[in-house]
Amino acid sequence: MPSDTLNEKCGVFGIYGKGLDVSRLTFFGLFALQHRGQESSGIAVSNGSAIDSHIGVGLVPQVYSEDIITKLKGCIAIGHNRYSTSKSTGLQHAQPIVEDGDFALAHNGNLPSTAALESFLKSKNLFHDELNDSEMMAKAILFWTKQGKNLAEAVIEAMPLFTGAFSLVIMGRNTLIAVRDRCGIRPLSLAKLNGGYVVASETCAFNSIGAEFFDEVKPGEMVVMNDNGLERFQLVEPNPRLDIFEFVYFARPDSIIMGKSVYQVRHNCGMRLAEEFPLDADIVVPVPETAIPVASGYSRATKIPMEMALVKNRYIHRTFIQPDQHSRDLGVKLKLTPLPNVLEGKRVVLIDDSIVRGTTSQQIVKALFEAGAIEVHFLVSSPPVRFPDFYGIDTPRQEKLIASRLSVEEIRKFLGATSLYYLSLDGLVHATGIPAHMLSLSCFNGEYPLDIGEREKEISRVIGVSAQNIPYQQPFVTLA
Repeated sequence: MPSDTLNEKCGVFGIYGKGLDVSRLTFFGLFALQHRGQESSGIAVSNGSAIDSHIGVGLVPQVYSEDIITKLKGCIAIGHNRYSTSKSTGLQHAQPIVEDGDFALAHNGNLPSTAALESFLKSKNLFHDELNDSEMMAKAILFWTKQGKNLAEAVIEAMPLFTGAFSLVIMGRNTLIAVRDRCGIRPLSLAKLNGGYVVASETCAFNSIGAEFFDEVKPGEMVVMNDNGLERFQLVEPNPRLDIFEFVYFARPDSIIMGKSVYQVRHNCGMRLAEEFPLDADIVVPVPETAIPVASGYSRATKIPMEMALVKNRYIHRTFIQPDQHSRDLGVKLKLTPLPNVLEGKRVVLIDDSIVRGTTSQQIVKALFEAGAIEVHFLVSSPPVRFPDFYGIDTPRQEKLIASRLSVEEIRKFLGATSLYYLSLDGLVHATGIPAHMLSLSCFNGEYPLDIGEREKEISRVIGVSAQNIPYQQPFVTLA
């Protein structure tokens, strides 16, 4: 069954420090970043003379054992959690990528066009059809190291070929490098730990190991960490455009991005929803987990009590046993259980962060009615998702995005909801506290800050309701 959620492609982690148990710290960092990728995980370690690594399929606790972590000894490590959207799944394209024992690379993001990389690698007889975007990047860096460049110099030479979104951690035998595309589409942050340095996709990974966050890797910047300390190089002119979906859905609520608390932004989204759509209802029910801060904000603003009337099975993804047809037919009931004693006879404001295909949302609405709700008013803390992402989010093709085909009213009928309201684009941007020109809003408005090249042909600009001109939807009853 196709996924009805947007999934982040990867999470990356790196650590440099003499005397640090780098493999163990990387394990805990990856554990904190588990939400960014659940398919495979890997750690590469350098002891100054050689690079060793371990990768495996599954969640972080399933991939590593005490024996594996103990054997991965060194003073530098990088780690990667993967959710694949490029090439095949499984171990074949798991990361970190170790190139010829010289360096290892881990990538969060996506290159929508690899034409420049392919052309370069073909000219050097380094290309084959099975390479994905991350592996092509590693091959390009490898070429320049073989020409006598040090690792940092090789990254500088290869970077113009990286046409897309990337937050990279790269480890040589004695050096850790972090580098980010000029728009900084995907987050990447820096911390200090006992005289060493840590880099991670999100600051929540620092909390888990006691590291002290001090800055973000700037868009277009390369940060080099080695025996000389930490050096920073602005390689290209920055054009900050962080993907706003980091705030909407991907990032953990305890992370800080662009100086903003993810939790607070989501809470603000709930407050803004209350301004735009103040409904008359008995309870506010979030779809766990992401929508909980949103529902809290909506509840606070409207004085409608919030109830956790949908209970999430937190371990549904922790098994390799595939459901049978009967279990698949149950759909959302495998993941969420409604509480009839809370829902019966209630007018419910149901809050979620986004609607993708709409199938899961439809099942949730149906489940609430079956549990006794008499009204289900669906509020979404983002605008309609009408365009696919090409920067590292697993979105369906555009024709599978329900909002690219149907109007808001048509979606409401499909869901079976009493009413349906989306947060306005202006409202979402306002909730972040970040200027719109510093955010990528491509999933909502189809404006891609980094050229998507040949992928442009996959986009239809003719959509029933313009993503930037969603009519203000008056609530059916306004609070007194």
